[in-house]
Amino acid sequence: MDINATLLGQAITFAVLIWFTMKFVWPPLNGMLEERAKRIADGLAAAEKGKQELLDAESRVADELKKVQQRAGEIIANSEKRANQIVETAKESAHIEADKIIAEAKAQIDHEFARMKEDLRLQVSDLVIKGAEQVLRAEIDKSRHEQILAQVRAELQ
Repeated sequence: MDINATLLGQAITFAVLIWFTMKFVWPPLNGMLEERAKRIADGLAAAEKGKQELLDAESRVADELKKVQQRAGEIIANSEKRANQIVETAKESAHIEADKIIAEAKAQIDHEFARMKEDLRLQVSDLVIKGAEQVLRAEIDKSRHEQILAQVRAELQ
């Protein structure tokens, strides 16, 4: 019976050990394991969330980069268009100014030509009057008359 009493004593001791372990040791160990599992799960969830946020951020950066490149293209196109407009405006302005200068020059030439023509007319009329005076003052001699006309012709040339 020694084996039974010993076996019964060991079984009671083992039962007390199991009860003590279940009551005082197992709950803190179980809590630590659950807390560790929760932290690991939270860490994995955070890593997955971070990975997703990284993908979203890369997508947003790619979209913004496309928008910026498109906007830059628009700005370049607008600046080229504006430059062409400025060049065309300058050309038109230069043509208008050139036409204006040419018109003024033609008007000035026409005015100068009319003035010179009038001066020439006055000089010719003066010469005609002088020639007529000389003819009237001179005797009515045919040779003298021809000589005076030759002299007037020489002055006209």
